[in-house]
Amino acid sequence: MKIFTVENIRLADLYTIQNELISPVQLMERASSLCAEWIFSNCKHHTKFAIFCGNGNNGGDGFAIARMLYLKGFDVDVFINKEQLKFSDEALINYNRLKDISGISVIDFDEILKYDFDEKTVIIDALFGTGLSRNPEEIFKEVIEVLNSKSNPKISIDVPSGLFADQINNENSTIFKADYTLTFQFWKKSFLHPETGSFTGKVIVLDINLSQEFIEKTSTNDFVIDDEVIQNIFKIRQDFAHKGTYGKSIIVGGSYGKIGAVVLATKSALKTGSGLTFVLAPNCGYEILQTSIPEAMFIDGGKKKIYQIEKVENAVYGIGPGLGTGKETEKALLEFLENHQSPLILDADALNIISKDKAYLKLIPKRSIITPHPKEFERLFGKTENSFERLDLARTKAKELGIYIVLKDHHTQMVTPEGKVFYNITGNSGLAKGGSGDILTGIITSLLAQKYSEEEAATLGVWLHGKAADSAAEKYSKEAMLPTDVINELGNVFIEVNKKATTQL
Repeated sequence: MKIFTVENIRLADLYTIQNELISPVQLMERASSLCAEWIFSNCKHHTKFAIFCGNGNNGGDGFAIARMLYLKGFDVDVFINKEQLKFSDEALINYNRLKDISGISVIDFDEILKYDFDEKTVIIDALFGTGLSRNPEEIFKEVIEVLNSKSNPKISIDVPSGLFADQINNENSTIFKADYTLTFQFWKKSFLHPETGSFTGKVIVLDINLSQEFIEKTSTNDFVIDDEVIQNIFKIRQDFAHKGTYGKSIIVGGSYGKIGAVVLATKSALKTGSGLTFVLAPNCGYEILQTSIPEAMFIDGGKKKIYQIEKVENAVYGIGPGLGTGKETEKALLEFLENHQSPLILDADALNIISKDKAYLKLIPKRSIITPHPKEFERLFGKTENSFERLDLARTKAKELGIYIVLKDHHTQMVTPEGKVFYNITGNSGLAKGGSGDILTGIITSLLAQKYSEEEAATLGVWLHGKAADSAAEKYSKEAMLPTDVINELGNVFIEVNKKATTQL
């Protein structure tokens, strides 16, 4: 799914209106109807809605939703700023329609402190839409602050009021904190960053049928990894294949006391479909590795640390889990990189070694994939003020070095050398445990060995990792799920993906 800027969303609306011969108010009605249907289906245990409407088209959506919910049998109260009744054209039409319904109370913002927000009340925020680019005025700021203090369920229409759609907010901005955001057609960029995405709650994307022609012909560098993206990447495993068909993966890592990391990475490579899988580790982990993952072949890399990294032809290397950063290991890694030209995956201690000297960055083979978490990224490339700046720096470095950067976060971003960014929306906080990153390294290594392109391997890899984590969380909870549970759920994810791929044939 493409992510569009506010300006491109405005143009998409205009193009749809002009080319599909519908009026702006009809498009508003279409969007509001989808919101009302979602609310009706998901809020059946509540009887009353307090809908807060601004003067623009977001307020117009709110007026239309209020009318539709009332006609479905709910009690509805609408709050507006009665001192400023200058509405947008479409909002005015829906406001006048609302006034004709005697059963809906229209209340001034000033009455908010007297209002009874009982336990059956749902708060709906329709104060501002995507066009907001400054902090709310004082009256709206006060309303948002009061609403944020309430424990009632909260739903935002399109964008939580006060939140900028395309950029980070100013410090100390007043922003409505939603439990759900019903957004139209596209994810907004701010929904996908930790500083701003925390205000959206669960995001529900409603397809309001904007012009597909406009969407297809309008370019962007920002994307969400959705089911369509995955189905375009995924390759069904062929019946008349053999182990050589699906590549040779070599997981390099482990040191005394950190053999578990390389076990996790190797298991995930196997579970992702690697044809031949090797683990290059120190000899102190030999018994552990041969016992816990008998499907993988062992390559001796040293005694308690890795002192040498053997060159194997036609293999894809995933280097870093549990590797350690000692001098001997550093020397072995740098010597290997100096003589290795093919794309590989670098994570964890491999990145920590490279971060010791900026000159080491140039040793990373072109079109390789690195998978840093924010602190590792900072050590590699320097500090940034926030995740928006970090992403901009990642774009610059990916292009400069000709590599792919998988920037791990709640919504992991996969950055290409061409400047494209793919945001992953699978996964959950259950992955906030040691070992989760090692699993991702194994998954991406395996996919690259199976002849997925670097972009495909990184994109599919982060999605699989998150999807398996979501499945594990459903079974065991975010608190109790383990990285090994994530590995074990990969099979169920592949079953689901295969079914969808087969259906589309």
